[in-house]
Amino acid sequence: MSYTSDFGNLDFDIGIETLERVIIKSEKRMHIDLGVPRENTRDEMRVSLAPSGVKIMVEQGHSVCVEKDAGLHCNFSNENYANAGATIVDSTDEVFQRSNVIVKVAPPLPKEYDSLQRNQVLISALHLGSIRSDLIEILLKRSITGLAFEFIETRDGEFPIVRSLSEIAGALAIQIAAKYLETGNGGRGILLGGIAGVPPANVVIIGAGTVGQYAAQAALGLGAHVTVIDKELNRLRKFETIFNRRITSAIANDHYIAKAAKIADVMIGALNPRAKIMKPLVKEELILGMRKGAVIIDVSIDQTTCFETSCKTSHTNPVYVKHGITHYCVPNIPSAVARTASYALTNALIPFLTKLGEYANISDALWKSTSLRNGTYAYKGYLTKKILSDISGLSYREVQMLLATDI
Repeated sequence: MSYTSDFGNLDFDIGIETLERVIIKSEKRMHIDLGVPRENTRDEMRVSLAPSGVKIMVEQGHSVCVEKDAGLHCNFSNENYANAGATIVDSTDEVFQRSNVIVKVAPPLPKEYDSLQRNQVLISALHLGSIRSDLIEILLKRSITGLAFEFIETRDGEFPIVRSLSEIAGALAIQIAAKYLETGNGGRGILLGGIAGVPPANVVIIGAGTVGQYAAQAALGLGAHVTVIDKELNRLRKFETIFNRRITSAIANDHYIAKAAKIADVMIGALNPRAKIMKPLVKEELILGMRKGAVIIDVSIDQTTCFETSCKTSHTNPVYVKHGITHYCVPNIPSAVARTASYALTNALIPFLTKLGEYANISDALWKSTSLRNGTYAYKGYLTKKILSDISGLSYREVQMLLATDI
């Protein structure tokens, strides 16, 4: 059994940490040379750290290196970063070479693999639904410590980085739905909130998590009729309370999903797989029975698929029509509002980056910080998450055991 204690900023698992390691506390602090490269993933407009975040890191005594034009799509100029205290460099390769910690939005692409340095710390999204086995192999080969947005969990069970981006995705999903319901975009030609004498659109949200909450809030704000479907009754009870019973709720079974699909003008997939890759909840036969011109938005597409007809799209070509239904399946939805999303990401990341700088080294940080340890998926040549082992076929070891044995 594992128990958790707090001694100031020190948190540890009594079942793992030895008495000697608790008593011997180094005053040494790690100097972070933080690298912020420009994102090379297609249609990724965000940057991992806004100038405001750079300023905080520099004020804490760390160095920040930013690739030229990294914030261009967010309207953050090179001058903004330089004024915040960053060093501006010309290439991705130079950012990686000068940094011991790299923070990115998307995971590295194959053309960036050669830039990765041995024993570096990489903090980014992992995108479990499309993770590359060659990326995992190169991280293990170079003993890179990998921390993923999807895994960074605080001791109260919150996923602060994922939540921050999910809030944006949920609200934006309704904005997108309203657009593609318009006649000129091939939709049913209806106003999401209706008007006096004309009923509103029916919005069905599958998943009562953060995305679902903010989608429901935005849809209700526009006057739509909202149905939320989830497998967990307690989540639905919470939604009923949050929205003062202004939504309709239903358990996620075949009967209710089929019933909802028949009347839906908009269906939003807001699943959060966390522990495993899930199978689509909405089968193709149900989509065949939906109203022509209806809109499907699969926010879950970066991890899994909610609809059997979902295929990934991009911001350049965001939609396709199948069975008369418009499908929007862009994995990085928040990138459509890159400046807002980058500020949100910065606000969520900064506490973890500054926490990292409180410790002597990365091993010390992982040993003493529950949230950083939870976020780790690769450490000293080993995978540390079972879900990645299942996907890649590679073996894994619990990070606690690796830390405890000083491997």
